[in-house]
Amino acid sequence: MTTAEHPVVPRQAPPPGEGPTPEERRRTIRRRLITATIIVLLIGVPAGYLLISAGQSRRSGQDKAAEAAAQGLREGWPSRMLRRIFEVPIPGDAKEVQYYETNNWKASRMYVQFRTTSNGLDRFLTQVGTGRAALKTGEVTVGERDTKIAGWYFGDGVSWAGTTHTNEDPRPTQDITVDMTDPMSPVVYVVSAATP
Repeated sequence: MTTAEHPVVPRQAPPPGEGPTPEERRRTIRRRLITATIIVLLIGVPAGYLLISAGQSRRSGQDKAAEAAAQGLREGWPSRMLRRIFEVPIPGDAKEVQYYETNNWKASRMYVQFRTTSNGLDRFLTQVGTGRAALKTGEVTVGERDTKIAGWYFGDGVSWAGTTHTNEDPRPTQDITVDMTDPMSPVVYVVSAATP
């Protein structure tokens, strides 16, 4: 059959009384409302998630940039990841913890300073892989260059003791110097250097 045999008749309004019933209208409205809700959820939720994620990422980048730009020791504990990489197991009872990290193509270093107890010092040294017997009285093992970078001062009138704990590459080597003036509350200075 051709189009001429079936003419297109424009849609006409139903005769009075034959339109959609109130129940059909409610179903139509409910269906449209459900469809609109699904569309909002499919588009709005991912868009909101992307906005939140972008904000968190930007803040994280700003924090890392601030940390990288910081010069000298900063108060607070280094992250667990940094402590693991540089093998600096700061004892849980440590106080006045400060650290600073530097990176270049030759070596990465982490400078750490903290006050602990006599037992805390023993735990720290054991976990590093050395012991109190390795500490040489009167010796400062942190070099002059590292002392300047960290802003430390190892002057006279203090009971210093130090050791260097060497590991095979790529594990870090730690220069450890301890202020033993108060043996019950020693202050530990560590420079842990790792070569890439």
